[in-house]
Amino acid sequence: MRAVLIQADVDYRQPVERRVARVRDQVVAHPGADLVVLPELWPTGYFAFDDYARTAEPLDGPTVRTLSEAARTAGVLLHAGSVVERGPDGRLFNTSLLFGPDGSLLNAYRKFHLFGHRSRETALLSPGDTLLAQDTAVGRVGLAACYDLRFPELFRVLAQDGAEVFVVTAAWPAARIAHWRLLVQARALENQAWVLACNAAGQQGETPLGGHSMAVDPWGRVVVEAEAGAAVVDVNFDAADVARARADFPAFSDRRIAAAGGGGGGGRPVPPESPDRAGHSPEITKARSR
Repeated sequence: MRAVLIQADVDYRQPVERRVARVRDQVVAHPGADLVVLPELWPTGYFAFDDYARTAEPLDGPTVRTLSEAARTAGVLLHAGSVVERGPDGRLFNTSLLFGPDGSLLNAYRKFHLFGHRSRETALLSPGDTLLAQDTAVGRVGLAACYDLRFPELFRVLAQDGAEVFVVTAAWPAARIAHWRLLVQARALENQAWVLACNAAGQQGETPLGGHSMAVDPWGRVVVEAEAGAAVVDVNFDAADVARARADFPAFSDRRIAAAGGGGGGGRPVPPESPDRAGHSPEITKARSR
């Protein structure tokens, strides 16, 4: 399988519509890929906190429709990064979008862990409460966003739900890029899974973004990594590597501590078993109705 990570440097002096059109064109330019991935909150800008409410839209809004069309036109599985979603009750979420090659919305993941350190994300947005791995043509995929990388239990819950490929969207600052590289590798190694991590590039307000989008294999090896600026990362990967790694080094069978449930406090602990889809806790895979 071939994945393309578009490490976008978006010009936030332009209107949102032009930003979206530019990135749409970048997606459509990769019809030969199996999976295309975009950074976190690229339409609004993660650090443009004053614009969150103005640019928020529901999951049938114009940005979402444009991204759906881009996935369908290119014929790719599209992880469209994330957008500021306005929920039916008016609350705002940092929501990752996964579209099928036909343009259908397969998964909308509301970011679980909101960042509060020198950030207004926790003040402006609501956290998600659902973790769900998704069957796709490239394997069973688990979604995570930026700060989630610092919480290994989230990835373990997804692994126990059968995730073979973690796709991470981010707007990780350059000042902490060493943490980014370490955490992406750790999440791959400890779960014996692929991690495809797409970070943003460029400047957002006073904050330079770190880039260094990367693909890490189930043995924790960096297969490809970008530099700091705008870039396109192209990588071949195989979800079958996950089963081989887990068979060659069956660390999961020695686990003694159960992962936390995926229901945001309401789910019961998941039993310490091998990471497959059989026997997992129903709270993890119960999708949010929309």
